[in-house]
Amino acid sequence: MIPTRILALDYGRVHTGVAICDPTGTIVRPMEAVREAATPEGIRKIAALVESERISAVIVGLPVSLSGELGTQAMETADFVKDLAGTLTVKVRTWDERFTSKLAAQKGRHSDTNPHSLAACCLLEDYLGSEEFREPGKEE
Repeated sequence: MIPTRILALDYGRVHTGVAICDPTGTIVRPMEAVREAATPEGIRKIAALVESERISAVIVGLPVSLSGELGTQAMETADFVKDLAGTLTVKVRTWDERFTSKLAAQKGRHSDTNPHSLAACCLLEDYLGSEEFREPGKEE
């Protein structure tokens, strides 16, 4: 596995949670949430973070329903991902985030960390534990 830093985003119209991993992909930490991430200013903030933290890939949580359908929020997230991918020079992809908010709520009971960024941590931890991360050749 090549050392890499990945940024995870838990997109929301008002607040987008942010988490980052260390170059080994073992330690995940929350970062300050980005306000109105889909705006030009929000995308600029994310792009600056990608550059300053030397990010090699961005994972954005896709809110798929329990039945696997894409609702209104998922469509809005897909539009955000498209805009973000058109701006960044690193790979941007979505990741199923069905249970990350619930996990974040459980973890956040005793935490002062922004719940949106805790959700991004759960999302990133899920991705880092996946076969797609460990064996990139099997991706998509």
